[in-house]
Amino acid sequence: MRPMNIARMRRLGRRLVELAKATESETGGPVLTPGEEAVFVDVLRHPDSAVREIQARTGFAQSHVSASVARMRERGVLETRPDPADGRRTQVRVADATVHALFRRATSPVDEVVGAALRDPADTARAVALLTELETLLITDESHGAG
Repeated sequence: MRPMNIARMRRLGRRLVELAKATESETGGPVLTPGEEAVFVDVLRHPDSAVREIQARTGFAQSHVSASVARMRERGVLETRPDPADGRRTQVRVADATVHALFRRATSPVDEVVGAALRDPADTARAVALLTELETLLITDESHGAG
């Protein structure tokens, strides 16, 4: 077995992201371009923001943010409404159906997607166990400083 180095760790991270993204269409979550994803994450973190506020936080051109919001609104990912305090402003938020789809995706077990990638049930069980252990060590175990 080759020793892990930074390049291999980055490759593993990319592969895990690819596997996670493969579940997007299966669980009903939105499939977004990288630019849309950045706008989407900002809206998720800052509901009822105006396009100008999203633009300021993301650093994208206002035209890009407006176009991304319009595309995602057409697909039902985002909702817009007039600001009750200032009718000239439009507020942007994540659609309820999208929030529910994200929750379904986030809480889906990894066994199926790992199983599809590996095909062998024994390898799948081992990989899921290793991923669970890594998650415990690197994400949830504050005694290791990753908290």
